Amino acid sequence: MNARSVRRPATERVIDRADPRLLRGVRQLALAGLALVLVWPAARGSSAWLGWLPMWLVGMPLAAWWALLRFPLPRLSWRRLARRTGGQARRRPVPAARGRRSPAATA
Repeated sequence: MNARSVRRPATERVIDRADPRLLRGVRQLALAGLALVLVWPAARGSSAWLGWLPMWLVGMPLAAWWALLRFPLPRLSWRRLARRTGGQARRRPVPAARGRRSPAATA
């Protein structure tokens, strides 16, 4: 088995984890930017130097936070998983009608 073919979950990769102090700082920056955009109307606008401010105050810190967490994808809902455990659906045979003759038999 090739070493590259075995993928371990991100929780098992101790070496690849980000520094918790950096994660906390980026998280606080993202939440402060979100609060600023929600509370201060001027932060929802645009700047000649920076461009659209909500992108820099909320979007970029959230993207950095997600990158520090190694881009985890959302997990499937437990409801979707519960529905999929039954297996493949099968067609049921159509019961033959009694007393009827097929059109080919009458001709």
